[in-house]
Amino acid sequence: MIPLVYSPEVATARANGDPIVALESTIITHGMPFPQNIETARKVEAEVRAAGATPATIAVLDGTICIGLTDAQLGALGQAGDVAKLSRADLAACIAVRGTGATTVAATMIAAHLAGIDIFATGGIGGVHRGAETSFDISADLHELAQTPVTVVAAGPKAILDIPKTLEVLETFGVPVIAVGQDEVPAFWSRRSGLKAPLRIDDPARIAAAGLLRARLGLPGGQLVVNPIPADAEISRETLGPAIEQALCEADTKGIAAKEVTPFLLQRIHELTEGRSLSANIALVLNNARLAAAIARAFGNARR
Repeated sequence: MIPLVYSPEVATARANGDPIVALESTIITHGMPFPQNIETARKVEAEVRAAGATPATIAVLDGTICIGLTDAQLGALGQAGDVAKLSRADLAACIAVRGTGATTVAATMIAAHLAGIDIFATGGIGGVHRGAETSFDISADLHELAQTPVTVVAAGPKAILDIPKTLEVLETFGVPVIAVGQDEVPAFWSRRSGLKAPLRIDDPARIAAAGLLRARLGLPGGQLVVNPIPADAEISRETLGPAIEQALCEADTKGIAAKEVTPFLLQRIHELTEGRSLSANIALVLNNARLAAAIARAFGNARR
């Protein structure tokens, strides 16, 4: 039996057939400093509720997959030390040893699918890291999108990645990349990447319909919905470029690799932009939560 429990709020939503939006927990443990991590997690959950859906922040606590966290659990996780960063490779092992871990995009998708949740809101997805032709550093998020039927709303691939190669891998894996509100793929903190989106659908109902049709056609995997950061919160590529390059150079010099790369880069860019990247990150996550809630409602309506 899979050790999986629902928070009281999520259990009630399931019983009533209300729309639910999955949320990851690595943004709490590895993506932002304390106390902004807890404050942001609570704001994101509130945004989902205000948009007519129920938030389900997912984490593994003492070997149990928690679909939805109580406020006390969320607060404790945000201050905990030595929390594992879980992806597909180590999710089962963490559960087996009754450990505690925060879920990445990949692990959140797995848990959401187990719980029957159609949609997941995050900040940005992982992808092909710069220099992957020698490091082979490619996020498990891309493989997960190719095989797990969950629609993921993000502000595009993280700007620290090789975005063109990330899009090429997604195309090879047959993952639909759907832009909302513009024809260009956003680049996390920036609205523009210079790359045309493979698809554009602005209507949440049609995005949900596309997800349901993939299942009916027997196509594996999910959908990636790329939602640009609000214009008043973005940081231009021209401003970000030097900070990203400096952070990448420092990571290489320090020998930082694998799962430690992204947290290091995000923290260093936060410092180099004097906090602007964190403010932008919060704005884009809230924006994604609103859109995900609208798509979750559309999934529910389509099934009635």
